Amino acid sequence: MLLPLDTPQGIADALGYLQHHLQELTERQHVSENNINTTLAALTVQLQQLTQLVANPSLPAVPNTPPPPAPSPAPTTRRTRPKLSAPLDFSGERHNGRTFLNSCSLYIRLAPEQFYNEQEKILWALTFFKDGHAAKWSENIFHQEADTGIFPIPTWGDFEQQFRLHFFLVNAEADTINTLEETSYHQGGQTVDDYLDNFQTLVSDAGYTDPRTLVVKFRRGLKLGIQNQIATMPYGRPADTDPNAWYRAARRIDQARLANEAFQSVSRSTPSGPTKTISARPPPMSVVRLPPALPLPVTPKPAPPTPSMGVPMDVDVTRKARSLPLRGCY
Repeated sequence: MLLPLDTPQGIADALGYLQHHLQELTERQHVSENNINTTLAALTVQLQQLTQLVANPSLPAVPNTPPPPAPSPAPTTRRTRPKLSAPLDFSGERHNGRTFLNSCSLYIRLAPEQFYNEQEKILWALTFFKDGHAAKWSENIFHQEADTGIFPIPTWGDFEQQFRLHFFLVNAEADTINTLEETSYHQGGQTVDDYLDNFQTLVSDAGYTDPRTLVVKFRRGLKLGIQNQIATMPYGRPADTDPNAWYRAARRIDQARLANEAFQSVSRSTPSGPTKTISARPPPMSVVRLPPALPLPVTPKPAPPTPSMGVPMDVDVTRKARSLPLRGCY
């Protein structure tokens, strides 16, 4: 309840109340614009009157009128959030540490209303430490809390720092820089897309940001044919300080090469027209099989004459033939 305005304390209280009320009104998000302007105008008038009264105490006191009621917020539709995926379980492998921490940070940023304080964020992240080195590290944290009565990691920033120390790769940046100085990251038999994905991961881990350095490293790892086509383009050649232009040109050339190889493979497998096959060896002659020959009749041999006493000769036979009279004509 405000004090009378005829006293300095009452004037100060009224000024404080009006300033606080103005601040609340400006922070409201769902109040209509007309109501805000009307209320702000009325409060501004009262604030000016009170300011003049403080500067000139001889002026008549401003009547103690209650401030206008705050307008009710306009009804709004509740916005639904997309369904968030929780991070995967973490066992403590250092090569997966960065991925797990990024998943936790992303979830916390998208759903901050689910966590009341910093400790809840840390405890939520520890629920995914279920086995391996991560589970032992989590147990050690709770042992320290049991011994001292104080949770050893007060803020989420402290948790991130401790997590990097225990679960990030040691000297990852130096190892990546050494890899980029060798030839093991070169394209080789990979497509440009696969090579580009691996290359961008390496330069990110190495901390390379200079555009000219990125172009030199990327160009050095490309296949010689693709690198030569980009470097000798008669027009539209990407600048040596524009790595994104080099990435696009390399992908465009590699996709054209793959499409051409696919076309040639289809052309070789599908003949363009009917073809006549000429055989170097003549076809074998067909063999005509005749039916089997019938067996020849067997003529029985005459039996040899048996010896006998002989046949008496008829001497008058020839004589009778000669002596027969001729009949008829020749």
